[in-house]
Amino acid sequence: MGDKKIGFFARYLSLWVLLCIALGVAIGTAFPSVPAALERMQYANVSIPVAVLIWLMIYPMMLKVDFKSIVNAGKKPKGLFLTLVINWLVKPFTMYLFAWFFLKVVFAAFIPGELSTEYIAGAVLLGAAPCTAMVFVWSYLSDGDPGYTVVQVAVNDLVILVAFAPIVAFLLGVSDVNVPMDTLLLSVVLFVLIPLAAGFISRNLIIRNKGKEWFDNVFCKKFDGITEVGLLLTLVIIFSFQGRTILSNPVSILLIAIPLIIQTFFIFFLGIVGAKLLNVPYNIAAPASMIGASNFFELAVAVAISLFGLSSGATLATVVGVLVEVPVMLSLVKIALSMRNSFYKENLKEAA
Repeated sequence: MGDKKIGFFARYLSLWVLLCIALGVAIGTAFPSVPAALERMQYANVSIPVAVLIWLMIYPMMLKVDFKSIVNAGKKPKGLFLTLVINWLVKPFTMYLFAWFFLKVVFAAFIPGELSTEYIAGAVLLGAAPCTAMVFVWSYLSDGDPGYTVVQVAVNDLVILVAFAPIVAFLLGVSDVNVPMDTLLLSVVLFVLIPLAAGFISRNLIIRNKGKEWFDNVFCKKFDGITEVGLLLTLVIIFSFQGRTILSNPVSILLIAIPLIIQTFFIFFLGIVGAKLLNVPYNIAAPASMIGASNFFELAVAVAISLFGLSSGATLATVVGVLVEVPVMLSLVKIALSMRNSFYKENLKEAA
């Protein structure tokens, strides 16, 4: 993550993330009225303050989308093929296998059988929901192609509509999985359609009136740092809701986190290595790998609550997914950037 991207935050973003997680937990524990007030500001299990902050994170990236790149994405199908195969034919099943192996076998002595089953259910909910919102942040930080990332996310959102419930039902042996469709559809509208439309309108109006140079060098510069600040404030809010849960289950959280972290690294490296084998350019390969590695935790948490209850092991597992995602994904962004030159060398060989 170079200085040109995030300035002051570049060297210390991981530290700010951990501090904001700690601050959120402290607020939720010491001042429970704060998350209680925020909880009332929800619609369809989606926190409106969090949605606004995520929108602020995504909008500056959508400004950079050249919509011709969206139209031309169909000419470069390998990136779409890669993310679809990983997200829907691999990720849910490897998540189940990792969770089962660690929670039922390796940690069997520490977790009662019924509770471990609930933890696995939460992990499955995470594994069957590829990222919709935060992936734009990871794509931005890893120098991904913003236009192609929009296409990848949009296609995965369409697949979620038809594949999420059957996959969860199959892996959990549940015949009636009640997916909150209002949560799913509202999240797609808030996290994809609205910022995409706002970016499209802003970009076209400003370039038409002020010119491309003014748009790039003046208007877009006004949003420097907004994405990172939005990320940090989002973490404070999310973890203010989970403070008591996290502090009361420290051992369980550690045990759940291990398979989730291993799964995240496994899916990322599967994606990035697959991209190299398919000769996918780096700026498409990076977000393709990030979509699979990260999760649509808003949906996973909402479904866990509706299926198993607020105090269930399944809900706790989805919360742990939120806890580990940001620090782990930041490490994967650094790994992706460190691999960028190897992609360029491969491209040069192809050209030669």
